[in-house]
Amino acid sequence: MACAAAHMFAYNATLCACDPGYYLRANSSGGNSSCAPLLGGGGDGDGFGDWHVGSVGATRNQSFYFLTPVLSLDVVRRLTQSQAVLLWAALAALAAWFAFCAAARFVGRDPARHKKLFDSRFWISRLDCIFDNNHYAEDQQVLRKRKTELGGTFSVATLILFLGLVTVLLYQAIKRRNVEVHRVKPANAPDLLDFVNDLEFHITTVSSMSCAQAVAPSTIAMGTPGFMDFRVQPLSTLLTYSCQNTSDGPSITLKCNGCRIPPRDHYVSWQFVDLPRQPAAAVGFQFNLTAKQHGDNSDVSFVSGTISSNNFVDDKLKTFRGRDSNVLKIQLFPQIYNNHHGLKLLQPLLQDFTQGSTFSDVGSLNASLQNPSDGVINTTLYISYLSDYIVEISNESVLGPVSIIASIGGLYAFSVAIFLCLMAQCEGRIKKLRNEDTRMLKILSKQRAQRNWSKVRKFVMYTWGPSNLDPTDRSGKWPEASVMDSLHGSFHKRRKPIRRGTSSGSKPKKPADMAIEIERVGEMQQPSSSRQP
Repeated sequence: MACAAAHMFAYNATLCACDPGYYLRANSSGGNSSCAPLLGGGGDGDGFGDWHVGSVGATRNQSFYFLTPVLSLDVVRRLTQSQAVLLWAALAALAAWFAFCAAARFVGRDPARHKKLFDSRFWISRLDCIFDNNHYAEDQQVLRKRKTELGGTFSVATLILFLGLVTVLLYQAIKRRNVEVHRVKPANAPDLLDFVNDLEFHITTVSSMSCAQAVAPSTIAMGTPGFMDFRVQPLSTLLTYSCQNTSDGPSITLKCNGCRIPPRDHYVSWQFVDLPRQPAAAVGFQFNLTAKQHGDNSDVSFVSGTISSNNFVDDKLKTFRGRDSNVLKIQLFPQIYNNHHGLKLLQPLLQDFTQGSTFSDVGSLNASLQNPSDGVINTTLYISYLSDYIVEISNESVLGPVSIIASIGGLYAFSVAIFLCLMAQCEGRIKKLRNEDTRMLKILSKQRAQRNWSKVRKFVMYTWGPSNLDPTDRSGKWPEASVMDSLHGSFHKRRKPIRRGTSSGSKPKKPADMAIEIERVGEMQQPSSSRQP
C-alpha cells in the first residue's frame, strides 16, 4: 500500500504511519489529516522549547480592576514601563517652549503690527526668576538685577528640564524602591507542615493517540526503592487522576487539593497501549505544573514548557515508543513570601527529563510497529520534595528620603548649569543681548506715553487754555478770550490773607463792617463779562 501523504510510510501492508518525529494531526479546515512535527519544541538541538517559569502573582486575578473593560492595564504598563517615555515628554515640552519664544522674538519685533506677540516677549522677560541677577561681566558695571527675554526663556527651560528629570527620578524611586532579597534557612519539620498547597500536574503526550489508549495509574510509590521508607499506596489517598483529549493528544491531569506532601520522593506511572489502527507513539510532551496556597486562587507558582524528541544527545527527530519509561523529574521547592503577608508556596520545577525507548529511522520504527511487545509508551512522574532548606523572600528598601533629596538638588544644579552656560555664550557672542532689558523698557515707556497723550492734552487744555498743539476747540472756532481768561484767573487767583487782631490794642470789627467787606470781595471775584454797566 502506498501512503500518499508526505512524511508517511506503510506498515503491515495495509496501514500508514508517520515518520520519526512526526505525528498524525487533524486538519483544522476539515480536510484530511497530515503528518506534522512538534510545534515549538524542535530545531534548537537541546530538546526543550518554550519554557515559562513564574512565581507569586504571575496569574493574579484581574477582575477587581474596574478600568479593564475601558482601558487595558497592560497597555498602560507598556506605555510607562520605560523612563525614556518621560524623558521624551520633557524634551518635547522643552522644544515647544523654545519654538514659542523664537516665534515671539522674530515675529513680534514691531509692536504696532504684532502687539500680542510683543506683549508675550515682555511677559517672557518677567518670567526671568533664575538668571535675573546675572549681568555681562565685560561692561565693567555694578552687578544689578535685570530681567531679560533671554533670561526668561532659559529660566522656564530650566524648570521644564528640572521637572522632567525629577519626574523620572520619582518614577524610578517608586518602581525600584525595593530589592527582592532571598534568604535560605534550614528547614524544620513544623515549618514544612505549614505548606498546605493545591497542586496540579498537566502532562500532555503530543501524539495522535486518545484517552482510550491510556491505562490509568492505580498506585503511588513513596520513598526510595530498596530502603525501609519505601511505601506503595493507592493513588486516591493523595492524588486524583483524569484524562482529556486535546488537539495535541491526551492530557493527563493529577491533582492534590490541600495536601501536605511528606518530605519523600513520589512516583506515579501510566502508559498508553496499541489499539487497532491506533499505534502507541508520541513525539514529545507538554507540561504545565502549578501550585496554589489552599483557599487562595490569586497567587500561583507555575512552570510550563515543551519537551521535544531531539534531545541534547543529537539533533535527530525521534518517536517515543517502547517499554523503557520516560521520566519527568519534578522538584517542589518551599518558599515563604514575607512581602505577601507570609504566603507559603511550593515552586514546581522540571529539573530533568530522561527519555525512554525511541526510534529515529523509518526501518526501526516500522519493525517496532509490527512487534506487539513494543506497543506501549510508559511515562513516570518523579516528584522530589526539596525539604532541606526553605527560601524566604522579602523586599528591602534601597532609597531613603535623604538620598532622594540629594538627587533632586543635584538635578537642579545640573539643569541650571546647562542653561547658565548657554546664556553666557549667547551674551558673550551677541552684543545686542547685553542691554536688551533697557531697550525693552524704553519701548514700553514710549507705548505707555502714546496711550496717555490724549489724556495729557485734555488736561492741559482744561487747565491752561488752548496751546499751540491744539489751537481750536472741537467746534473749530477760537474760544472767547474773556471766558478763558476768567477761567484761568479763577483757577490761579490766590486767596488774600485775612489779618487777625493782635494784642497791640486793635479792636475787632463790627458785624456790619464785616458784611460790607464780604460783599466787596464777592464783587471783585465775579467775572467782568457778568457785571452790569
